[in-house]
Amino acid sequence: MFEGHARKLRSEDTWRAVRRAWESGETAASLAQRFDVGLANLWRRRASEAWRRRDTADPDPEPTEGWDRYARRKQSEFEYQREETRLLAAKLAEAMRGGPLEQVPVWHLGFVLEWRAETLPPETAARDRAWALRHGWTAAFWSETGWLHPLSYLDEVTLQANRDAWRQDAGLPPGAAEGWPC
Repeated sequence: MFEGHARKLRSEDTWRAVRRAWESGETAASLAQRFDVGLANLWRRRASEAWRRRDTADPDPEPTEGWDRYARRKQSEFEYQREETRLLAAKLAEAMRGGPLEQVPVWHLGFVLEWRAETLPPETAARDRAWALRHGWTAAFWSETGWLHPLSYLDEVTLQANRDAWRQDAGLPPGAAEGWPC
């Protein structure tokens, strides 16, 4: 007489537990082993009962240095950036009150010149132009008639005149992405 494998009958409570675990993200293979159910039966039920897994976001991968070192590094970067911003703000505020332009970082020079031209007395704008004419490329900030160009133009002149410095700041090695900055 032929004897086949004994059928495993599992209760509906067991299958509800399997379904909850599968929908929570557990693998079918681990559930088949844990609940002693056939993998083929599990897949058959999943299809016939339209089981759906919850959409879950991938967890944030742990940084290679670990969360504590990562947090320490991020705090150090934050404190450094905050100090840099404060120093920049102090230099810009001094220049915007009419102080010397020599300490204004190059990327902010056009903004400071425009602000001073719009806000401070005309004598300051005349001094600024005389100062800029001594520095070569900054002479392009003014038109032939002596009017300061718009800020977008000043930024473009600054970027083109200091292209190599920008590329170095951006981490672009010589020969790479030669079209940048545009």
